[in-house]
Amino acid sequence: MAANVSVLSPRLAERKLHLATAIGFPLIVLIGYFKSYYFSFLFDVPRVANALVHAHGIIMSGWVLYFVMQTALIRTRNVKVHMTTGLVGIALAALVIVVGLATAVDAQLVRGAAPPGENPHAFFFLPVSDMVIFAGLFAAAIYFRKRPIEHKSLMFLTAIAFVPAALFRIPVVPPEYAMLWAFGVPALMAVAALVWHSVKHGKVNRVFAAGVAVVVAAVPLRPVIANSEPWLSFAAWIAEMV
Repeated sequence: MAANVSVLSPRLAERKLHLATAIGFPLIVLIGYFKSYYFSFLFDVPRVANALVHAHGIIMSGWVLYFVMQTALIRTRNVKVHMTTGLVGIALAALVIVVGLATAVDAQLVRGAAPPGENPHAFFFLPVSDMVIFAGLFAAAIYFRKRPIEHKSLMFLTAIAFVPAALFRIPVVPPEYAMLWAFGVPALMAVAALVWHSVKHGKVNRVFAAGVAVVVAAVPLRPVIANSEPWLSFAAWIAEMV
């Protein structure tokens, strides 16, 4: 009996982690964009800038729903359907990246949108880095698709990669701490998940740890790179092109 429990415990831990993600990820997105996007018609807030922003919102919402659906398929042991619809996920992820980058170019480099006191060209690095990290994690998840632990862990981190944008829109801290709140909390969530996973499995999964390292390292590196001369020059060059 003890042997069976020791075998099942890591699996149960995995199921709990991914169930929490499937519930928490859409909930955070809904709360974050409740006022500014999903139910903006109920509030006196600026309207969505253009059709591109609407397309971005629809595609990102589709990705969140797809993530929940894929998690549900695994929990109900519909593995074949999960794998078949994975092809849809690849196409959807490509749309997320392309439209996400286009929206960032439009927002920061064309319309000059940024939080008060922020340089739009520097702020442009934040959505770009989100997309780059998401692309890397998702590509790795596809590569490890036949290794369930690694695949699920990396897909968990793809959700973490998109949490900052939603958290940034949940004003629970003073504005001067908004960036730390938006990027620091997801990093802590990733570390906590890795610790939980490692304790339950009795070892550290190197692929999961590498993914978490990327998420955590990005927190201090983002402002450094965003305000660096090479990046600002690159952003200015793109702005001239568009």
